Amino acid sequence: MANDIRICDKCKHMKVKTALPKLQKLAPDAEIKVACKSYCGPCSRFAFIFINGRYVTAPTEDEVIEKIAKYVKKSK
Repeated sequence: MANDIRICDKCKHMKVKTALPKLQKLAPDAEIKVACKSYCGPCSRFAFIFINGRYVTAPTEDEVIEKIAKYVKKSK
């Protein structure tokens, strides 16, 4: 099963242009969706990524990408 990764294009703590290549490298089989996630409270304070049914937050884009690595499903 491919990974389901979603990021917000309105998030002030992440840049889609830099985050997408990093996410594609981390999970090449992922379906990455970019759109508002209606998660505005935490989104205004932290970088966040929705991955496989869970929200993961961190102070910066690089830190949140590092944190989601343990939730990436490995392809067989």
